[in-house]
Amino acid sequence: MEKEKLVVLTGAGMSADSGISTFRDSEGLWEGVDVMEVASVKGWETNPEKVLEFYNERRRQLQHAKPNAGHYALVELEQKYEVTVVTQNVDDLHERAGSQNVIHLHGELTKARPEDGVHTVFDIGYSDINLNDCDDRGRQLRPAIVWFGEIVPMMEPAIREVGICDLLLVIGTSLVVYPAAGLVDFASLATPVYVVDPHKPEYQFRQRIVILEEPSISGTPKLVRALLKGDNFNKINTYLDE
Repeated sequence: MEKEKLVVLTGAGMSADSGISTFRDSEGLWEGVDVMEVASVKGWETNPEKVLEFYNERRRQLQHAKPNAGHYALVELEQKYEVTVVTQNVDDLHERAGSQNVIHLHGELTKARPEDGVHTVFDIGYSDINLNDCDDRGRQLRPAIVWFGEIVPMMEPAIREVGICDLLLVIGTSLVVYPAAGLVDFASLATPVYVVDPHKPEYQFRQRIVILEEPSISGTPKLVRALLKGDNFNKINTYLDE
């Protein structure tokens, strides 16, 4: 029997529960840093050393972070569903938890690319990138991160996945950052949507939705248990309300 297709859209809230600082944090890593100085082409051109050190520090932080119960719960869904994780996060926690199919919309912290080479990517793990670190063509390496104003190369694959999914989960994201937030609109009107986040998104869903106003670390395992137990929208809705 063919498995139903399930897509999970994850955001900063999923990583926050593993101690990864996010834009949401009042005292997070981004606090006191002008985002455009470290996450834009202009910032890179103005002070590449500052940009490199910013991401080097984030990579060091990531090395010591661990997947949380929410990450591991999503892996369990692969027992019953064909699962694709579409994440706005640049960490590798989904992969380390065991998720087999992950699309990174905003790039990956553990990878680097040449300044003028979008499609040439190197896996660097948790190593630093420094000035004068170049590829074999002498091009300076930069983080393989999608900065503000840059094209999101993985958007099209993500749209295709969402467009054919039978179930859509939205976890740890406020759905205010575009173009990622617009992915929900590509899901069929008949596709049930399940949202896990402490704060109910202001996003206007067109589909039937169930919202768990909880952190991903507790809400995701609860939702996964319901999905593995229930076989239709109404049963799952009732189970979660118990």
